[in-house]
Amino acid sequence: QVQLAESGGGLVQAGGSLRLSCAASGRTFSSSSSYAMGWFRQAPGKEREFVAAISWSGDSTDYADSVKGRFTITKDNAKNMVYLQMNRLEPEDTAVYYCAPARASRSRWSSVPEYDYWGQGTQVTVSS
Repeated sequence: QVQLAESGGGLVQAGGSLRLSCAASGRTFSSSSSYAMGWFRQAPGKEREFVAAISWSGDSTDYADSVKGRFTITKDNAKNMVYLQMNRLEPEDTAVYYCAPARASRSRWSSVPEYDYWGQGTQVTVSS
């Protein structure tokens, strides 16, 4: 059983920052699971899209082009937490943000079907 709980969203002005947190429980953080953790977002009327992902060990990351240089994904296996630091936020970043685990190779991290479990998400709203 996997449970995910995202938090940290809110309303921020363009150019501001937010730090999202994802608390994960279950087998995703066991040393034998090799699960990567991803962040996705979904804006109203749009499909869910990849934002960032990190390997189980934390030594490999991947980002969508739209957030490179602005967002940073990190994790703390001891606390079963994944974080997304979002800087220089833009109105286009407005969406519900989700974290999810995936047992996939790095080349597949950006693919939504690779992720089986989703939390409720946390709303991020960036005003212009």
